[in-house]
Amino acid sequence: MNTMESFVMNKPRVAIVRYRDRADSVRTAVDLSGGLDRLPAGARVFLKPNIVFWTRTVDFPKWGVITTSRVIHDMVLLLKERGIDDITIGEGTVVFDPKDRETAAHAFETLGYGVLKQRYGVKCVNVFERPFEKVDLGDGVTLNFNTDIMGSDFVVDVPVLKTHAQTVVSLGIKNIKGTIDINSRKKCHSADPQKDLHYMVSKLALKLPPSFTILDGIFTNERGPAFDGKMRRSDVLVASADMLSADKVGAKILGYDTSQVPHLAYAAREMGRSLDLSDLEVVGEKIEDVAMPLEYTFPYNEAGTLPKPMEKMNIQGLAYPKYDLSLCTYCSMLTGAVLMAIASAWKGEPWDDVEILTGKMMKPTPGRKHTILLGKCLYTANKNNPDISHMIAVKTCPPSPQAVIKALHEAGVEVNPAIIENVDKGPALFIKRYEGKPEFDESLFRID
Repeated sequence: MNTMESFVMNKPRVAIVRYRDRADSVRTAVDLSGGLDRLPAGARVFLKPNIVFWTRTVDFPKWGVITTSRVIHDMVLLLKERGIDDITIGEGTVVFDPKDRETAAHAFETLGYGVLKQRYGVKCVNVFERPFEKVDLGDGVTLNFNTDIMGSDFVVDVPVLKTHAQTVVSLGIKNIKGTIDINSRKKCHSADPQKDLHYMVSKLALKLPPSFTILDGIFTNERGPAFDGKMRRSDVLVASADMLSADKVGAKILGYDTSQVPHLAYAAREMGRSLDLSDLEVVGEKIEDVAMPLEYTFPYNEAGTLPKPMEKMNIQGLAYPKYDLSLCTYCSMLTGAVLMAIASAWKGEPWDDVEILTGKMMKPTPGRKHTILLGKCLYTANKNNPDISHMIAVKTCPPSPQAVIKALHEAGVEVNPAIIENVDKGPALFIKRYEGKPEFDESLFRID
């Protein structure tokens, strides 16, 4: 019997549940999906939330960005009910300074994980402070995974139900990216067109221990994965003991067939699974009753040379081509601040034909007067490119704010240095969108 025939006969269940109260909704999702039926007695459990971003400097929108503490707390309770005493919550949060360890600790404490430690003996680990081990994912792909997740007996994967500007959606499989080291994350954003981000992400869950996935859709995020997306209160949970099945249903709820999400299509083909939902069973709510089609990509002008809001400002003499799959997380974190600084610096006079390139794959447009290369990867790829008239290179990895400011000033773009130097304060601007709206409940990110 082949893999596909086996799945047709033993279809994994995916539960869709409306979130209504503190504990019963998560319990219902677990029970309907049979998500913990394979949990071994006395198992070492690794619980993986999604804390894609954090800053100690300012408050910022967490809704649809970070897994709610409510769902994490309820999952811990359910594990404890089943006699599980060895529970580790682990995450590798992206911070502006890769050497920063205090921010992750602040996130754990603010989200109430310290309460879980005191009350239930839960351990909390920043994966960047723990060992990694090389894992062969096949087809010549090796990545370094946190040893705590790989050494566990069971994984509870609790991502947010959201779209993603590069991978279309960010759900169960994508959430595992937070357990690999920085070099492996950069490797995922390869310039190799055959082994691109979609391909690499598709392999992240292949060697995991048995798992249960619950997609936290209490809040969802359009044009995620971070605080600059559009959040909404959705009150949906999606759960399954089969991670790919949970993701296929989660993607459908967000408005995307599996075939429209490249990393899910890759994963389905590798596992011998269908690209539709015929190889799984949906229980609970119907997909069409909770569906919320959300955009995933940030809009750019037709030429792809400027974000649409900047085009509407009639900015001229400057091109900032749309990000591609090779733009890694650490460079992308700076992009928003740079664009904001450029927009603030626009006074109506055209700049002197400046092009700003990012990622690992972009090539300069012949004839441009000034070409800014943001980051070591792009500089290495283009340092001898004859199409560059005046190269302004930011060679650090990740690009330092001071070097970026210097490069923009050299090109005649007189940005306010404070906007880029204080990049960690920028997220506070986005929280104003949600002020006075009671559905955006901060208490869901606390544990009392």
